[in-house]
Amino acid sequence: MRAVIQRVRHSSVTVNDEVIGAIGLGLMVLLGVDVDDEESDAIYMADKIVGLRIFNDDDGKFNRSLLDVGGEVLFVSQFTLHGDCRKGRRPSFIKAARPEKAVPLYEKVGALLREKGVTVANGEFGAHMEVALLNYGPVTLMLDSGKAF
Repeated sequence: MRAVIQRVRHSSVTVNDEVIGAIGLGLMVLLGVDVDDEESDAIYMADKIVGLRIFNDDDGKFNRSLLDVGGEVLFVSQFTLHGDCRKGRRPSFIKAARPEKAVPLYEKVGALLREKGVTVANGEFGAHMEVALLNYGPVTLMLDSGKAF
């Protein structure tokens, strides 16, 4: 499972000219599910997202987590995170899980975030989405449950 996480002042996702999810201060999380991912990857990802200390304390240091600042998550599926661009000019997506596997794992991460007390707004799986955000810092991090990086 891979995620790109951006610390944001606010973020929203629009489908067919309608805003379907929006948050204030928090994290914009793009999540891609790998063909080999399992429930343990979802648990790892949710724990990591909630526990990342990437919000500033009073001294300006990264010491506060999403829960510490009462932040929210805008959570969007992103199969292209598993795009392999090493050969040719067109990405290969053979490592991206098909929807029948990806949807339950994507939903599991969202459910785990909610169980941990985080307000979560979602994109629409498989839809063409427009994502808007104001990156705060900027702070952008990548996570991989297989620890590829």
